[in-house]
Amino acid sequence: MSHRRITFEIADAPPPRLDKALARDVPESAALSRTRLGRLIADGAVAVDGVVVQDAKARVEPGARIDVTVEEAQDSHILPQDIPLEVVFEDLDLIVVNKPAGMVVHPAPGTPDGTLVNALLAHCGDDLSGVGGMKRPGIVHRIDKDTSGLLVVAKSDAAHHGLASQFEAHSVERYYQALVYGVPDANDPRLRGIRGTSFEPGNILKLTTHLARHKTDRQRQAVLFQGGRHAITRARTIERFGTPAVLALMECWLETGRTHQIRVHMAHAGHGLVGDPVYGGKRKLAAKALPEVSAEAVRAFPRQALHAAVLGFDHPVTGDPVRFEAPLPRDMADLLDALRVAVT
Repeated sequence: MSHRRITFEIADAPPPRLDKALARDVPESAALSRTRLGRLIADGAVAVDGVVVQDAKARVEPGARIDVTVEEAQDSHILPQDIPLEVVFEDLDLIVVNKPAGMVVHPAPGTPDGTLVNALLAHCGDDLSGVGGMKRPGIVHRIDKDTSGLLVVAKSDAAHHGLASQFEAHSVERYYQALVYGVPDANDPRLRGIRGTSFEPGNILKLTTHLARHKTDRQRQAVLFQGGRHAITRARTIERFGTPAVLALMECWLETGRTHQIRVHMAHAGHGLVGDPVYGGKRKLAAKALPEVSAEAVRAFPRQALHAAVLGFDHPVTGDPVRFEAPLPRDMADLLDALRVAVT
């Protein structure tokens, strides 16, 4: 098996731990995250002044010579599968795809294949230079199985490292479109009384809570105000449906990116997503607010009405800003057309 060796020196005033010092001083071109460096230390692949050190907490002195031995990427155990993909953009470092609803992003118990990763392994082939020591796509964010829309995936360690840093810093632009029950309004006293909700100028709903796994249902997320992970969602109304209005098409954008964030936040505000089997429920629409054909389209919609419509970030290798848009998928577009019957 072939290897590559990365050699560099520790600069002045290093952090007190070896893994932190390496993460600070390793050449950017090596694209090695602190997590990856920690694994390499444990595997005996790091030498300090010619002596292998396997303790990530060890101290290191300024001027120390570091040798890191990295194995060339190995083939993944996940099988490539020839599954059609809608590729929005691709170069040597990353690929942006428009994921259809119904596709799981990564293999997991219960979904061992037929995933986006299986499809990407077949599509990218030898273009995958390796992520984390394996020839695999670098998944830096996910969208739920039954959510459609844009995903960026790394094809190289450098891209994976750069994208992960941007997602961690919450600097990635992510806009979603969602069809929800009710119409959020700054003048609604009910919303004003819900903890974690507020409004910004322009009738923008802001939801600020913590999120964590539900205590009794591990498939769900729960809103907390202590513990869990900080989460912020903003949303504004694009279009209203019904007389009186009983549904709204919302544009939602993420300051953070937590599991089910939009779905659980909108449900917390009392505006769950149409078709969401976990958080939205099948709510009864006000009688005669919609024509029967429109109401039936809502009742029959088989998934959460959520689409990742816009994705923007700085290219992790070139540094150029990039921005991608994906139109609503056919099922959501048809649902909105059925609802517009109510206002024509």
